[in-house]
Amino acid sequence: MRYNGFLIVMICLGFVSGCKPGARIIKDPDVTKLRFVNQFILPNALVFDHTTVGGLSGIDYDPKRDLYYMVCDDPSALNPTRFYTMRIPLSEKGIDSVIVTNVTTILDPNGQAYPDIRKDRIHSADLEAMRYDASRDELVRSSEGQRQITPDTMLLQDPDIVIMDRNGRYKDSFFLPAKLRIRAEEKGPRHNSVLEGLAFDENYKHLFVSLEDALYDDGPKAGNGDSTAFVRIFKFDRNTRQEIAEYVYQVDPVPYPSTPPGAFKINGISDILYAGGNKLIVIERAWSTGRVFCNIRVYLADLTNAQDVSSVEKISTAVNPKIISKKLLVNMDDLGIPIYNVEGVTVGPKLPNGNSTLIFVVDDNFNKNERSQFLLFEIIQ
Repeated sequence: MRYNGFLIVMICLGFVSGCKPGARIIKDPDVTKLRFVNQFILPNALVFDHTTVGGLSGIDYDPKRDLYYMVCDDPSALNPTRFYTMRIPLSEKGIDSVIVTNVTTILDPNGQAYPDIRKDRIHSADLEAMRYDASRDELVRSSEGQRQITPDTMLLQDPDIVIMDRNGRYKDSFFLPAKLRIRAEEKGPRHNSVLEGLAFDENYKHLFVSLEDALYDDGPKAGNGDSTAFVRIFKFDRNTRQEIAEYVYQVDPVPYPSTPPGAFKINGISDILYAGGNKLIVIERAWSTGRVFCNIRVYLADLTNAQDVSSVEKISTAVNPKIISKKLLVNMDDLGIPIYNVEGVTVGPKLPNGNSTLIFVVDDNFNKNERSQFLLFEIIQ
């Protein structure tokens, strides 16, 4: 493992203690690259308040309270569906520790905890992203729904975007376009590849929502070689909770073949983050059967010249649609450390030099061979 040499170089960047709570977004969208500072790893299967801490699939910073909200993707199989509140102190070495301060059960519209997915799949909650709306003191979270079809059963559950208070109580939901409804035929979303990323803009007027993978209608999934995929990013009006635009983002090919050949592999969007103007930070997360680690690339995506494709039924048949442009900020393969399933990102406190930070969270999948990592980066502009 090549940790120490790299970390020493990164620590010598003038990163000192006394980091200040900063803005929720990157004020200057002209990001040129991300500089890795350090990582912190939570103990595997850490227990807090009778729950297993893991499956951390989203992270958002509340600068006013200096707290981080992290949604857990356990569909009530280990403990009730929940989110954690944590503190992440920083020092001259970067992330000093990660302190779990609270766990909150997420409730369904009837005020009950969601059922164990193994016992009631179509009423369970497969949560993947969560953002804090400081203007309303509310949380907004997404669930992927279910598409389980076998010769004996057909279990279909639509994804959703739900508004809740900080006590996990349901308040309202967004109106999803018909193309996001789960169907028995191969149309609409693929199973476990739906509402993966959420991002509020600067004034909480709009919510951007990214799919993980291409809709059936929009063409094939990413493969190896030069095989890319077209993935939609939706823009919602926060007040009306209605969709107002859709854009196309092209993910890279899967970098490694699966073992054995033909086994599962994927490259998709695991989270997005507003970066000012018409720009988003986009995490592309790739994995192939037979590999332990994930391949993570982080891009700055620019929607300025992208076409609104909300009226386009099939991207695969559209004539040269104007897609979102993107610029590589960091390839985490180059960090020299094992990188697992990066699922969330948030803006963290500012550094003394005025630069913003990004903190990425890693989902350990409740697997003893994986890790709940927290990765700290400095934004270079």
